[in-house]
Amino acid sequence: MDILVAGGHGQVALRLLKLLAAEGHTARGLIRKPAHAADLQAVGAVPVIGDLENDESLAPYVKGADAVVFAAGAGPGSGPARKRTVDLGGAIKLADAAVEEGVRRYVMVSSIGAQDPAAGGEAMRAYLEAKGEADAYVTARAGLDWTIVRPGGLTDEPGTGLVTVSRELGGRASVTRDDVAAVIAACLTTPSTIGVTFELFGGSTPIDEALRAL
Repeated sequence: MDILVAGGHGQVALRLLKLLAAEGHTARGLIRKPAHAADLQAVGAVPVIGDLENDESLAPYVKGADAVVFAAGAGPGSGPARKRTVDLGGAIKLADAAVEEGVRRYVMVSSIGAQDPAAGGEAMRAYLEAKGEADAYVTARAGLDWTIVRPGGLTDEPGTGLVTVSRELGGRASVTRDDVAAVIAACLTTPSTIGVTFELFGGSTPIDEALRAL
């Protein structure tokens, strides 16, 4: 498969690209800064230079893909405006480009609490609102086989390959970035995840088994 990962230099994205390349896929990462290209090449990925935030269309980058993954984010130091243009606007652009280019498979890396931004407190509200609206757009966009993944608190501990997934929203627990990447990679080839929004935490069930049970 040819898979384009938006936000290709992120911590989860780099792990994902490495996994996809190791599995024999064409793993392409959309990045804004040319200086980051070497980091993608080091994990076997193909850097694609483009501006998720400011380019009018992402269709030229999506062209030729079999699936897309939205793993971008404005980051914790950004203000509400950039959360709207990146976390929301970027996700919308990627969805529109996928439909335009006939790419049905779309996996979204979302956030715990996106279904209830007010419960996240004032500091998190703008971020959760952007994520929630992005999820709503993608799930309503005709022509997409979507999956929404909402990971718990991210850690840098080594992945275990064991997780807990739940369609019931509102859980709280942590999960390693390694395991988030592995789950996203598995979603791309697991039909039972299509049309599903689920939360993801560390757990005791092997990833493939957990996803097949969704």
